[in-house]
This record gives sequence, structure tokens and C-alpha cells, in this order.
Amino acid sequence: MTDMQYDLAVVGAGIVGLAHALAAARRGLRVVVIDRDAQANGASIRNFGLVVVTGQEAGISRQYAERSREVWLSLAGQAGIEILQQGKLVAAQRPEALALLEAFKAGEHGLDCRLLTSDEVTGHQPGLDSSKIVGGLYSPFELRVESREALPKLASFLAERHGVEFRRGVAVSAIAPPVVETSHGPVRAAKIVVCPGDDLATLYPERIGKYGIRRCKLQMLRLANPGHKLRSALVSDLSLLRYAGYAALPEAASLRKTLTSQCSRALDNGVHLIVVQSADGSLVVGDSHHYGLTPDPFASDEVDRLILDEFAALFGGSTPNVLARWTGTYASASEHASFTDEPHEDVRLVMVTSGTGASTGFAIGEETIAEMFG
Repeated sequence: MTDMQYDLAVVGAGIVGLAHALAAARRGLRVVVIDRDAQANGASIRNFGLVVVTGQEAGISRQYAERSREVWLSLAGQAGIEILQQGKLVAAQRPEALALLEAFKAGEHGLDCRLLTSDEVTGHQPGLDSSKIVGGLYSPFELRVESREALPKLASFLAERHGVEFRRGVAVSAIAPPVVETSHGPVRAAKIVVCPGDDLATLYPERIGKYGIRRCKLQMLRLANPGHKLRSALVSDLSLLRYAGYAALPEAASLRKTLTSQCSRALDNGVHLIVVQSADGSLVVGDSHHYGLTPDPFASDEVDRLILDEFAALFGGSTPNVLARWTGTYASASEHASFTDEPHEDVRLVMVTSGTGASTGFAIGEETIAEMFG
């Protein structure tokens, strides 16, 4: 073995870390991925598995999402990752929401989307309460994977097809290029990428602190098979305020005013509705947003009820049985959707700080590796 064991060491095996490993491996580089957990366990699997394009903030976030979607599609066949659903339906319940969707449709990123009447919305998605729908928007771009299956399959693909080495259950305590100090001894690599997820204290805490990072806690649920198939991912009025591609438009102010009057508790708890369906017919539903440096680990029944109430409002009061509940945390910053920092000329610190790792991570990985390796 040469003195330099690897071309690249990636610290963190979440979706952002694996995205960097993939970009490097596709260049034929020798890659090692180091992670403290024995298996995928964090924000990268405690989510919807939804690759969101429409609604991303205009500019670089939208560009990242468009490219990451292309990578997901290429991986589907190569790594055996099933694309369970395509597209996204926004079911508007209020005239103000429909006005916002009309404004979005009129812009450059709405050109390939389709405005729908209330009848077209309920025709697209069986089970919706037609009396609660005033119209909607269909985006063809979104992809949905089962994250808890996709992450292990991606890791296996990287190991088996590209020779990426994984060192799991190994903690990284310090980085002094070209050495990564770990609980199982030093690892030498020409370049190092740190993708710490929501670990704000172990590596480069002073650099992370400059970006105003907090943790965001979310609550999600899995519901029993409702007896009908979702033709695409589904979101509602509350979601339009969570995505900058919609929320930055002037028409969002009227919707916010109405929702503040009608749904103040939901807004106070950062609740919006996304519904996606798994291969077994069950639904993944959520979520909520609470912020702090160390959010409490406890799930609130009130928050779950707010999510389920929004679901019931769309589906005529019918709510399938709850099969599972969970919380998750991810790094969040109000001023940055993501950032790449350079602690050393051979080290990059990369964080997605908007809960969009699955949507933007592959493009960020390609950009980082291209910049580091030329």
C-alpha cells in the first residue's frame, strides 16, 4: 500500500456524504467513507424520500435540485433503487393558495407545470374531498424513493461497483490533513470532505458557528394503506409557505394572512402536509418544525394531531390508522440552504441546512469534487 491510502476520505455516510463518495468514485478515485453509526440512522432516512424540484428557491437551489434529480434517475437502474412515485400535486384549499399557484405558473419555473381545476385535482387523486378543493398545480419533476431502503442500496452500490470502502461504527475525533484521526486509528487521504449532518460540535464547531446553524426537529407518521393509490406526492396550502420558490412571491402574503387567521397553531408548530406512498400502500405523512441548538427528543401528540387534521381536511375526515411515529433532526440555517467551507486547502466542510439533502445533495457533491480534484 502506498503512503497515501485514499484519494478521498468522506466523514459522514448520510445522503450528502454518499453524494460526495459517488461523485469521486465516478472519477475513479479511491474513496473511504467513515461514519460513527453501524447503519443509516439519521435525517437521511427519517424523511419522505421526496426529491423536490418545483418550489425550490430560484437560482442555485433549483439548479442543484434539477441536477440531483438526473442523478437519482440514473441510479435507479444501476443501484436497484425503485422510484415509487413521480410528480407532485399541490391541492389548493383556499382562493389565496390558488392565486399563489397561478403566479408561480406564470413564472419561468412554472412553465412545465399544469394548473388544475378542482375537478381535475380530484380526478388526478382519488380520495380527496372535492368540497375542500378550489384548484391546484401538478409538477412532473418530483421523485419519491423509500429512504430507509435507498440509502443502504446506494452504499452497497458504491462498495460493490466502485470499490468504495466503508468504515462504520468509527468515530472521527480530529482532522490534521492528510490524517483523519478515528477511534480505530488514523486514516490517510489526499483530500477530506466532512459532511457532519446535524453534529455541530465535534468537527470544526467554530466554523459551523459562523453560519448560524441550529437543529430542526420534525415529527412524522406512517399511516395504514388507505385503500387507494397515490398517483404522485401530495402537498397542501401550508406547504406553500415552507418552500421559497412559492413563499418568495408577492402573492404569498395574502395566503400567509389567511392561514395565520385560520391555522395559527399549525403555523406556530411549523406544520405543513406532505403525503407519499410506500410500496406496501402505507402512507408517510408529515411534518413539523421546531428549532433549537438541542431540541427536546419528545414527540408531541398535539403536533401529530395537527398533521393528521390537515390530512383529514383533504381526505374528507378519513384518516387511516397510525402504524408508526418518529422524530428526526437536521441542521438548519435561515440564511443558507447549504454551504461549503474550506478549513484547509485539502478539506471541505459541507452541510445542507434546509432539509433538502435528498433533493440537492448529488449536485453539491459533484460541485465539491470537481472543485477539489479539478
